[in-house]
Amino acid sequence: MPSIKFGTDGWREIIAREFTFENVKFVTQAIADYVCSQKMADRGVVIGFDNRFLAEKFAEAVAEVLCGNGIKVFMTGRATPTPVTAFAVKHLRAAGAVMLTASHNPPEYNGIKFIPEYAGPALPYITDEIEVNVNKVVDSGKYTDLRYDKAVSQGLVTDINPFEDYISHLKTVINLKEIGAAKLKIIVDPMYGAGIGYLDRILEDAGCQVQVIHGYRDALFGGSMPDPSAKVLTKLRELVISEKADLGLAMDGDADRFGIIDSDGTYIIPNQVLSLVYYHLINSRKLKGPVARSVATTHMLDRIADSYGLEVDETPVGFKYIGESMMKKGSILGGEESGGLSIAGHIPEKDGILAAALIAEVVAVEKMPIRSILQKLAEKFGTLASERLDIHTTIENKEQVLNKLKEAAPSDIAGMPVKKTLAVDGKKFVMEDGSWVLIRASGTEPLFRIYAESDSTEKLKKLQSSVREILGL
Repeated sequence: MPSIKFGTDGWREIIAREFTFENVKFVTQAIADYVCSQKMADRGVVIGFDNRFLAEKFAEAVAEVLCGNGIKVFMTGRATPTPVTAFAVKHLRAAGAVMLTASHNPPEYNGIKFIPEYAGPALPYITDEIEVNVNKVVDSGKYTDLRYDKAVSQGLVTDINPFEDYISHLKTVINLKEIGAAKLKIIVDPMYGAGIGYLDRILEDAGCQVQVIHGYRDALFGGSMPDPSAKVLTKLRELVISEKADLGLAMDGDADRFGIIDSDGTYIIPNQVLSLVYYHLINSRKLKGPVARSVATTHMLDRIADSYGLEVDETPVGFKYIGESMMKKGSILGGEESGGLSIAGHIPEKDGILAAALIAEVVAVEKMPIRSILQKLAEKFGTLASERLDIHTTIENKEQVLNKLKEAAPSDIAGMPVKKTLAVDGKKFVMEDGSWVLIRASGTEPLFRIYAESDSTEKLKKLQSSVREILGL
C-alpha cells in the first residue's frame, strides 16, 4: 500500500509517481469521512484546482469519491485560486473545499489541501483527524466512488464560477476610487497560474492602465517555478523599468502569495509589504486593531502597533494560526514573512490578489513610489534588516543540533544581551536592543532555517554567524 502523509499543509507529491488517481481517491475518502463525521455532508464541498497538468481530471476523481459518499459537489469550471475557492466555501455556506494545488512548487508536483467551513487553512486538530483517516483508508485499500457522469446525471454535481462574486466582494475591501484617481500604470504577472484574469480585472475596473504577462495556462510555468520571488520575477522587473510602470504585481501558482516590484525595479520583500499595509490600515483607513504575525515575521509590525497602543499576536509559523487569530482576536491584518496576507473583512486565508491590490491602494493614496513610503516609515519607526538563512545538514547532524538547540540558553549572542527566549515555534532569542534570531528545523528534511532581524545588516550577519557557531552549523 502507498505511504501518504497528510500533514498540516495537506498532501503534496510528484505527479504520476505518488500523486496518482488512486492515491487522490484514498485522500479524498479520508476527507469525506471527516466531513461525514462532522454531520455536514448535506452542505456540500467545493472543488478547486489550479493550472497544473491533468488538474481537471484529478478534480473529477475527487468529485467521484465525494459523490460516492453522498456528498454533493460544487465544481469550479475553471482554474481557481486557493483564496477564491475559500471564498466560495463562505459564499455557499459549504462544508469545506478540496483544493488541488502545489502552490509555488515545481511543475511536476501537485497536492491536495482541505479548507474547512470557516474558509481558512485547516487547523492541526482537523488535519490530524484527516491523517488518521488516511491511514485507515490506505490500510483497507478501499474507497467508495461514483462514476463522474453518473454523479452529474444524479444531480450531485453543481458547476459554479465564483469569479464574479469574488470580484464583487474584493471591491468592497479595496479602495477602488483612490486607485482609479491615481491613474496607475501596472504590470501584472499571474505566473501562468490560477490567478489569471483576477487582479487585472479589478485594476482595469478601477481605471488603471494594466499590462499582463504570463497570462495563459502553461503547466510547466515557462520552465521555472510559479514562485513570486526576486530570483524568479526577472521578466516582471525588466518590464516595469522599460515600460516606466508604477508597479509590478505578481501572484504564485494558486494566487495565495504575492510578489511586489517597485517602479525602479526593486523587489519589495514581504516583511516590508506587511509593514506598509498595516500602517496604511491604521493611518489612512483609520482602522484600529491588533496585528497577527508569525514568530518568523518582522517586528516592524510591533513598532507600528506599539506606537498606536495596539496588540501583537505572535503565532507559530503557518497561516492557519494567523487566520485563527483574525477570527478569534479581531486582528485587522494577518501576515507572514513568506508572502501571506489577509485583512479584516476578508476571509481568514492568505490572498495574493488582495495583497497586490492593497499595495496599489497604498501607492495611490500616498502618491509616491514604495521606496519613498518605506523611507517615511523608517523616519517614523526606525529601520530593520531581516533575512532567512537555510542551512542543509545531514540526518545525523540534525539530531545533534536539535539537542544543542534544546539546551541552548545563551546570555548573549554576538555580544548582544539576550532579553527573552521563546519557544512558540522553534527557538527564538530576543535581544535587549530589539534584535532577534529564530532557529527552526524542517520537519521533512535535514535542514535548519535561521531567521534574524536587527537594525543593521552588519548586526544581522553577526547574529547569524554566532548562532551557527553555538549550534555547530
